[in-house]
Amino acid sequence: MRRLYLLFSDVQLCRVVVSELEAAGIPKEKIHVLASLTRRLEGLPEATVWQKTELAHGIWIGAAIGAVAGLSAGLLGIFFPPPGLALGWGAVLGSSIAGIGFGSLVSALMKGHEHNHRLDRYHSDIEAGKILMMVDVSRARGYEVRGMILKHHADAEIHIEDSNR
Repeated sequence: MRRLYLLFSDVQLCRVVVSELEAAGIPKEKIHVLASLTRRLEGLPEATVWQKTELAHGIWIGAAIGAVAGLSAGLLGIFFPPPGLALGWGAVLGSSIAGIGFGSLVSALMKGHEHNHRLDRYHSDIEAGKILMMVDVSRARGYEVRGMILKHHADAEIHIEDSNR
């Protein structure tokens, strides 16, 4: 998956590009628009919490840490059982699942309020009144879509990143 980052200074131009992308077969769910609080984005697909924050990354990290912690706790319970209690491999599975759930929840609560650090390079532009559009496309279509946009809007500022999260 590739993500294209485009900066616009005009809402109307942003709407035109969204229409062109939809005509090229890119669904509106793959287009995300972000602007400062003073900018109105009526009719544009606004970025959700998934794009604006580190929530998704936090859930994955929390799940991984929780899985390791739950697995460790389950193994400790099997190899060093409390007196009078015999635990089986179901305890390992159960503690791992509980760890995944708890780790995901705690991490999501923390990361859901943290801004997406991939957007740091665009922060000053957004605060200056520009509009950031993020478009998710397949790896194969990344440069094709970039070329299509530049063909109609030669002054567009476009950055492409491979998504590995």
